[in-house]
Amino acid sequence: MPDAEERTIGVAVAIPEPYGPELQRRRASFGDPLAASIPTHITLVPPTRVLAAELDDIGRHLRAAAGGEHLFDIHLRGTGTFRPVSPVVFVALAEGIADCERLERKVRRGPLAVERAFPYHPHVTVAHHLADDVLDRAFKELAYYEAKFPVRGFSLYEHGLDGVWRPRWQFPFGGRADDS
Repeated sequence: MPDAEERTIGVAVAIPEPYGPELQRRRASFGDPLAASIPTHITLVPPTRVLAAELDDIGRHLRAAAGGEHLFDIHLRGTGTFRPVSPVVFVALAEGIADCERLERKVRRGPLAVERAFPYHPHVTVAHHLADDVLDRAFKELAYYEAKFPVRGFSLYEHGLDGVWRPRWQFPFGGRADDS
């Protein structure tokens, strides 16, 4: 009998040091209660419920998607928002958008072919579900933020029982999945 236990997973490009921890601290400084439990990232597949028994198939799918990919650069610059549709302020991508879109299409196939609630827009969330004045402050304080880094792969994250998102597997481009 297959394992019917469900897990919540997501697939994302991690924002490397020093930028990821820096943006996570900034998110915490705005009072975002999720800052400590969500590593800084660019989402490829949002939180998705899957059966634990499906994880091996998902891993094979993601390994294949990463295997055909190559290094690309991300340039984060400035802020954006999804308001009024969603109370989110984010750091925007100035470079790497098309690469993230291509990668998102590749990983959201097969066992991860889930419908999108919104069109895909790669970004780095820095404030979510906060008061309007706090969202305004986040938007202004990070308006001139800038960072550049290479992307060498992506990770499958699992939502723990403690509410923290942790990388379960890393998928380097042109390589195989590595356990974290």
